[in-house]
Amino acid sequence: MTQLIGRCVDGFFRLLELLVVVALVSMVVMVFGNVVLRYGFNSGITVSDEMSRYCFVWLTYIGAMIAMREKGHLGVDTLVKHLPRAGKKVCLFLSESLMLWCNGLFLLGTWRMHDLQVSNVSPVVGISMIWIYGVGYVVAVVMGLFNLSVLYRLFTGQLSEDELVQVVESEDVPHNLPVDAAEARR
Repeated sequence: MTQLIGRCVDGFFRLLELLVVVALVSMVVMVFGNVVLRYGFNSGITVSDEMSRYCFVWLTYIGAMIAMREKGHLGVDTLVKHLPRAGKKVCLFLSESLMLWCNGLFLLGTWRMHDLQVSNVSPVVGISMIWIYGVGYVVAVVMGLFNLSVLYRLFTGQLSEDELVQVVESEDVPHNLPVDAAEARR
């Protein structure tokens, strides 16, 4: 059962990575195409600017979900890495609980704005704005599930010493390598 859930989660995140690629390619094609049409042919695609902005919104939030899964968000562990195991556990609990609370607020805010966004349509494309801002539902639930997963593993003692500090100090260090291994690769 656990393997099935793991495969489903992996498949879901492969789909998210594909959506990031599609959104990025769509943005590049729409913006570049519109620039060429404006300067070369004195015309343009009306929906291009609006749709590229909507792709950017989704790309940003999907990227945040992927980065959370890969533990790619930047953080500061200067103090935490010097704490004893119990201190690291307390800090991880506080960190994950705070993120879970923020995800709950994000979900609640999206829920409260839902009725307004459903009836509000975009000026050019004419689609309901819930298709753009509804990403809040997906992000809050997915990231909240990750927070709950880490908290569950923390309380059941399934986290190793290295997993108790879940931050990346630098964008230059690959997520899955310790700092010393990354230095050795240079």
